Amino acid sequence: MASFFRWYNGRLAARPYLTQGVTTAVLFATGDITAQQLVEKRGAKGHDVSRTGRMALYGGCVFGPVATTWLGFLARRVTFRNARVETAARVAADQLLFAPVMIGVFLGSMATMEGKSPQKRLETTWWSALKANWVLWPAVQFVNFTFLPLQYRLLFANVISIGWNSYLSWVNSKGGNKSKDHELVAAPAT
Repeated sequence: MASFFRWYNGRLAARPYLTQGVTTAVLFATGDITAQQLVEKRGAKGHDVSRTGRMALYGGCVFGPVATTWLGFLARRVTFRNARVETAARVAADQLLFAPVMIGVFLGSMATMEGKSPQKRLETTWWSALKANWVLWPAVQFVNFTFLPLQYRLLFANVISIGWNSYLSWVNSKGGNKSKDHELVAAPAT
């Protein structure tokens, strides 16, 4: 494990955005594979490879770079003398600013790549996905901002995101079926 972190640190130092993007793409794809195989039980023949590709593309080209920038911004700009206040402020900013926007960007991007209406997808899935986010992510980000150095925060979030991205992929694939909204909120995030 120590050799992995040495290698990973080397990659981060040399090309931080590329490293975070590739890592995020792989873990977003893993979340989709988990959704299709463990939750939806599609099997190898029923696996939607395009859907996995869309998740990887979004993770690597959008979320990875944006989250890297966001986490750096929080580390540089949301600072207080009191560590508890600092952590609380970072979690609040993450959950009240970043999460609502990025869930919307995810759902809108997926709908666009699928040739469907981003507006309809947002109207039918955004709020329930955001509420589910608020069940899991404040605690995850509290741990992240309290105990992990900046260079490992996205990796930590991405590992937790395997379950979360499985959930998001499932929510997105349902396309916001209104009769299923109560299930979306109750669905486990991990």
